[in-house]
Amino acid sequence: MQQMTLKEIGQLLNATIRGDDSVIIHTVATLEDAAEGQISFLANSKYRAQLEATQASAILLSEKEAEFYQGIAVIVADPYVAFARLAQHLDTTPKAAIGIHPSAQIDTSAKLGENVSIGANAVICANAILSDNVQIGAGTVVGESSIIGKNTRLWANVTVYHNVYIGSDCIIHSSTVIGSDGFGYANERGNWIKIPQTGGVRIGNNVEIGACTSIDRGALSHTEIHDGVIIDNQVQVAHNVIIGQNTAIAGNTTLAGSAVIGKYCIVGGHSAISGHLSIADGTHISGATNVTSVIRDKGVYSSATVAMENKLWRRNTVRFRHLDDLFNRVKKLEKSSESE
Repeated sequence: MQQMTLKEIGQLLNATIRGDDSVIIHTVATLEDAAEGQISFLANSKYRAQLEATQASAILLSEKEAEFYQGIAVIVADPYVAFARLAQHLDTTPKAAIGIHPSAQIDTSAKLGENVSIGANAVICANAILSDNVQIGAGTVVGESSIIGKNTRLWANVTVYHNVYIGSDCIIHSSTVIGSDGFGYANERGNWIKIPQTGGVRIGNNVEIGACTSIDRGALSHTEIHDGVIIDNQVQVAHNVIIGQNTAIAGNTTLAGSAVIGKYCIVGGHSAISGHLSIADGTHISGATNVTSVIRDKGVYSSATVAMENKLWRRNTVRFRHLDDLFNRVKKLEKSSESE
C-alpha cells in the first residue's frame, strides 16, 4: 500500500500544512466516509457541515474554508485539483498486464520496447509497434502496423484495427474499438455500395477513452483525437471526426462523420452532433443537446426539453406543430397594428 506523510503531501501539492505534518496518509476518501489514515477534501461549500463529523486524519481545504475547520488542514489553491493529483499518487489500481503471458500471440515482425507487458490471449499483429512500458490487457488485439506510444495502457478486450496510431500516456478502457470502418456507402438504385475506409485513426498523447466506445477510421484521411482529450463510455466517433486538444465528451454522445470539435470544449452526455459542421473552441454543450448547425462563437448551448407529465408533454407537442402558423399570425397582426 502506498502511503505518505502530510509533510510529503505538502511538498507534492505545494501546500501549507496546518497541524502535525508527520501524520501518515494511505488513501483518499469522502468527508462522510473517511477514517483514520485517510485524507478528504472540501471543494463545495454546501458540504461544509460535514467538516464537524468527519473522521479524516486531514482535509484538503482552500484558505477560505480552512477557517471553518479546527483539525489538521492541508491548505491549497484548489482542493479538487489537489485531490485529483494526490489520488493519482496514491492510486492502487493494478496494471493491465504484468510481463508477457505465454498464451499471448505476438507476430515475429512486431516490435516491442522495453518493459512491455502483454496479458493472456492478447494478439499483436504483423509490424505492430509497442513502445516502452506499454501495457496490453488480456484478450486485446493490436492490428497490423498499428503503433502504441510509451506508457500507454490498453485494458482487457480492446480492439485496435490496422494502421492506428495511439500516442504516449494514454488509457483505453475495455471493449473499446478503434479503427473500425466508418459508415461510408454509395447508393445505386437502392443498393448500397461499400466505400473502403482507407484512412486511419490518430490519437495524441494523454488521451483517455472510456469503455465500449467506438472510434471509426477515416474514409480517406484520418480520424483525429488530439492531445489531452477525455472521452467517456459508449461514445460514437464517426469517420474523419476531429476532436481538439483537451476537449471532454461525456457518455452516450454521438459525433457524426467529419464533425470538427474545437479545443477545450465540454460536451454533455447523450448529445448528438451532426456531420460536416464545426464547434468553436471553448464551447460548452449541455447534456442531451442536438447540434445541427455550425457553432462559431463559444458559449453554452442547449436544446433538450425538461421532463414533464406525459399528458402535458403530448399537449405541448401538438402545440409545437402549430408554432409556424402561430408565428405567421403574430407577424400578420403586428403588420396590421403598424398600419393603423
